[in-house]
Amino acid sequence: MKKLFKFILNTIPRPLLIRLSYMVRPILSLWLRGDTYTDPIDGKSFSRFLPYGYGKQRDNVLSPSTLSLERHRLLWLFLTHETEFFTAPAKVLHFAPEQAFYKRFRNLKHLDYTTTDLNSPLADVKADICNLPFADDEYDIIFCNHVLEHIPDDTTAMQEIFRVLKPGGMAILQIPQDLNRATTFEDDSITDPQERARIFGQYDHVRVYGRDYFEKLRAIGFKVDEVDYTTVLSKEEVTKYCLAPGEILPVCYKP
Repeated sequence: MKKLFKFILNTIPRPLLIRLSYMVRPILSLWLRGDTYTDPIDGKSFSRFLPYGYGKQRDNVLSPSTLSLERHRLLWLFLTHETEFFTAPAKVLHFAPEQAFYKRFRNLKHLDYTTTDLNSPLADVKADICNLPFADDEYDIIFCNHVLEHIPDDTTAMQEIFRVLKPGGMAILQIPQDLNRATTFEDDSITDPQERARIFGQYDHVRVYGRDYFEKLRAIGFKVDEVDYTTVLSKEEVTKYCLAPGEILPVCYKP
């Protein structure tokens, strides 16, 4: 199964993969029903989760029902228990909207919710993250998760996110991060997809972020909270929800 999932991820274009996933989710949910692991996003439980990964496959990480990964479930738990996201009115901008969140966020009547991306079929506004068609200080909340590692000029992208975020607003900017690495590694000369997958972890990534990611965000102007939310949860909850222990949520604010 791991080889099959790896082949699918590396062969089918992402927009088509998103459309196809809507058809297979009900089948996967029925096939893997059980009570060992729970997806906190929809509350459904399963005997196991699915493997996932473009290069090295991670076992037991992809929820059969919402198609959430560890990072999605961690963010959902943080938003649920530590913020007023699900109750307070807010104007929200969501880059490259994830299936696990898209309809759920769209259905929250207290949110003015806009999605944006260059390629995603779920995007309301087709836009370049380095040249956004939005006004200064427009959004209360911005989600830009696992996007910046795809962007050659991530500094300009961060500056644009900072520009359109309201003073006092919150931006959550998750990225794949190697916390054992002090500094971010990037090399523009690496263009071969297989070589990028080997070095950066995925064929369409252009860098590996290190611990200096947080300082780069601060240099843009953000106040950054490095939130290790798995330490707030019990070990039983981390296991039950199939989270990645030690994963850091970069929760950013515009002063």
